[in-house]
Order: sequence, then structure tokens, then C-alpha cells
Amino acid sequence: MSRIGNKIIKIPQGVQISVEDAKVTVKGPKGELKQDIFEKLDVNQKDDELIIVRHSDDKDTKAQHGLARALIANMVEGVSKGFEKKLEIQGVGYKAAKQGKTLVLNLGFSNPVKMEDPEGIATEVPGEREIVVKGIDKTLVGQHAANIRSHRKPEPYKGKGIRYEGEYVRRKEGKAGATE
Repeated sequence: MSRIGNKIIKIPQGVQISVEDAKVTVKGPKGELKQDIFEKLDVNQKDDELIIVRHSDDKDTKAQHGLARALIANMVEGVSKGFEKKLEIQGVGYKAAKQGKTLVLNLGFSNPVKMEDPEGIATEVPGEREIVVKGIDKTLVGQHAANIRSHRKPEPYKGKGIRYEGEYVRRKEGKAGATE
């Protein structure tokens, strides 16, 4: 029994949902998102609630039931509130800056790393050691944040690099001194 798939999705005011041929479209104040869903699932809307119902109890349908519910719930939250991921930069001389739609990262390489914002995603640099990735699609926000982080992951000896806000980096002890 899918516990997540059976949960009811509350639809906030200003959000409209339409379902056509296994394709769900969610429109809200921040934008519009579309998602294909499994053919063996039905999306039923009653007043301001959304329920996903499955036709059979085979293993694939159960798995798709929970996945479809989670994706639609993320779409509803995205078009009403939006998503954001915060990144922190640690290390001497490491910093970030914004030039138009380009994020410029100085991460100890000979040249700065330049990254264009993908469509539907906005990056902000409130301080030179902070980056905020915002958007309505949770998957794209997380992927872009991961792409930024991949240019200089935090290393375990000094902790330098780009990390998610609140991420714990396990530190290792350095090389022991040579004794003669």
C-alpha cells in the first residue's frame, strides 16, 4: 500500500490544475509546469483537493503512484511558493559574483568559472560567499545547485569549497609529522 500516493494534495488559491491524456498541467501565480504521469493512474479533483487513484496493485503501478503524487505536489508548491537552494563558499580567495545572467565563480583556478542561468532558474549572490538558486521546478533548482557545487566540492582536510547551507563536511586529520 502506497502511503505517499494515498495522501491528498491541497490546492492553494490561485492554482489551476488540468489533466489531459496522462499529462498534468499546473498553473499558478509564479508560472506553469507540465508533467506526464503513468497511464494506469487517474487524477481526480474535488473542490480544492487532488487525489491520485491507481487501477491495479502490481508493483510498478504502486511505485508510480507514490512518484506521481510527489511530483504533482512539488509542482503545486513550485507554482505557488517556489523553491530555493542556498550554497556557501568557504576558502581563502573563493568568491562569487553576478554579471547579468552569468554567475562568475573564483575558486582558485587560473581562470574564473562562468555559468549561465538555465531558463526558469535565477541565481542571486547576496554576499560574495553566498549563492541562492531559485525557481519553480524543484528538479531544475536542485540540479543547477549541484552543478554549481560540482566545480569545487568541499574537501575533507581544510573544508574549502562550495557546500549546501547547513551541510556537514566530515574533516580528516592531516598527515602525521615525521619522527626520526
